[in-house]
Amino acid sequence: MTTPEIKAIAESLLFASGTPLSLRRLAEIIGVIQAEMKAALALLREEYALPGRGIILCEVAGGYQLRTAPEHADYVKTLLREKPSRLSRAALETLAIIAYRQPITKVELEAVRGVNVDAVLNSLLTRKLIRVMGRKDVPGRPWVYGSTPQFLELFGLSDLTNLPPLPDFHEPTVNPYGETDASGASPQDSQSSGSGLAPDGGGPDSAGTSPGEWGDGHSSGDDGGPPA
Repeated sequence: MTTPEIKAIAESLLFASGTPLSLRRLAEIIGVIQAEMKAALALLREEYALPGRGIILCEVAGGYQLRTAPEHADYVKTLLREKPSRLSRAALETLAIIAYRQPITKVELEAVRGVNVDAVLNSLLTRKLIRVMGRKDVPGRPWVYGSTPQFLELFGLSDLTNLPPLPDFHEPTVNPYGETDASGASPQDSQSSGSGLAPDGGGPDSAGTSPGEWGDGHSSGDDGGPPA
């Protein structure tokens, strides 16, 4: 089978498919090796990239998909007469945290955002932008969440390595609001060895953690499971 023939068949498959098709899947359907398939897709992408074309070939969510040209979006919206699906700011913030820090528990999400995320998680799960990946192997075994191929497709990403890099943040080495005693040492320093504890107040355990403190930084176990 020639490259032009493979290209034409691939174009039909991509046009008929509502979701991205992987290189492997396309090669299996057409009956060619992946190297031949990749060459045909590269040729097809070049053709769609020519000026005056209304369709482009995108590599998203680990596969290939035909999409309308961005500059024609207003006309497509008029045709469909549908309001574009929008995510709230809370949903975008939560989704970003999950994308960059997955797998992550609900407790960890709430620690970052500082608010309850039950409703937002329900919304993202319903939209299939996140999924339950399993349980974290810590006391309470809370559910952990991660992103989905639909998330990659929505944001036009081939995989998670295409996420934009996060800016660097540097924590201050000195706390400008810290208090010091007459010797210039902070109160925390004078108690770091535990000598400042009351005689009957207990002390650090053998692992160096206080009672009720889990190894993963949580003060509690199960977060109640995934939202209903």
